[in-house]
Amino acid sequence: MVRLALATVLACAAVAALAQPDANAASGVRFGIQDDAWLTSGPGSLESRLDTLDRMGVKLVRYALQWNQIATRRPEQPRWSGDPAYQWGASDAVLKGLRAHGIAAVVDLRYAPEWANGGKKFNYFPENGADFGNFAAAAHNRFPWVRDWLIWNEPNKAGFAQPVSPAAYVQRVLNPAYSALHAANRNVRVAGGVTGPRAGSGGMSPIAYLRGMKAAGARLDVYAHHPYPEKPKTETPSSGGCASCSSITMATIEKLLREVQRAWPGKHIWLTEYAYQVNPPDPLLGVSAAKQAQYIGESSLRVYRLPRVDMLIHFLVRDDRLAAGWQSGVYTVNGKKRVSYDSFRLPLAQMSRRGSTASLWGQVRPRSGRRTYQLQVFRGRWRPLGGVAKTDANGVFKRSVKLGKGTKVRLYSPRDRAYSPALVLR
Repeated sequence: MVRLALATVLACAAVAALAQPDANAASGVRFGIQDDAWLTSGPGSLESRLDTLDRMGVKLVRYALQWNQIATRRPEQPRWSGDPAYQWGASDAVLKGLRAHGIAAVVDLRYAPEWANGGKKFNYFPENGADFGNFAAAAHNRFPWVRDWLIWNEPNKAGFAQPVSPAAYVQRVLNPAYSALHAANRNVRVAGGVTGPRAGSGGMSPIAYLRGMKAAGARLDVYAHHPYPEKPKTETPSSGGCASCSSITMATIEKLLREVQRAWPGKHIWLTEYAYQVNPPDPLLGVSAAKQAQYIGESSLRVYRLPRVDMLIHFLVRDDRLAAGWQSGVYTVNGKKRVSYDSFRLPLAQMSRRGSTASLWGQVRPRSGRRTYQLQVFRGRWRPLGGVAKTDANGVFKRSVKLGKGTKVRLYSPRDRAYSPALVLR
């Protein structure tokens, strides 16, 4: 009994909690996911898909309302969502279903019908900003519980917006929507920018676009950005990025922090689309499934520690069916779970090392409030590393462990009977 008690004391000492919150970190970071196609027409029923999100611990979903599809003809009462010209389609069921499951939505408004943009393609801005403002008001009228809104999608890239002009974006899209949404509810949060990580063909760099928005008098509550890696096979969430380039990826996200604070002091940042593709099936840009899972944990920790960054959205739930599409799902196109499924719901990452002690960060995402968890170490087989402990109210914990480099640890959630992927300590 004495030997057993001593072993217990030593094990508990080895996983002493770190009571040192990062003074610069944003509090209450929200982690979410986006996959409009899977949500609206994935396998099974909508209810079964929402149950999947619950099991993953998803608390936030990004979802798009495409104006060009919802209003194919001009409404007579454009601020009333019940005007016969508005056909809200699957968005009604999806957004109401998310609300019933206690999953918040960050809703983006994008694309223009031909009657609003002079008969051009959907990615052309409307000719009159008042029309887009009316659509924003109708969207809020339809879904008044939605608090968080994104305006357009990657307008700095030619494939998503024409013209590629910060001034046109501000005058004909962002500011009209900002005014309409705040008139409907002063407590909404409207994110502008929603920029892609690089210019691409015919586009503008996010830095140039952001500065152009500022010069044009942009009104926004939050700045949104998509920090995809430029070179995913060599760039991690915290290293390998190009510090001197005009692109902004997760590895170089400090550039965005500086630019936003310069333009709009005190404003926060949402990272509303981010992921690594997987090989197979993408041999050109994909990383291994194990790397994808690792980077989910590392990017979560990185965002948790950044000042004024309080949202990170993973893209997607399930791989695109088209080979030319995006292959970053936590499920394959055939519905097989990748290891990233468990990394998303139980992210675990190493914060630092000092001598023989490694500092860990993790999160249990299913359910709410303080959750139980246990760390485990691999020594021939998986063994408990101390007893069961509790996270904070957001499911987050920080622990220090006296373990050497190369040791494998993992996170166990007793309530879910689930394990994170193994983390190899550095």
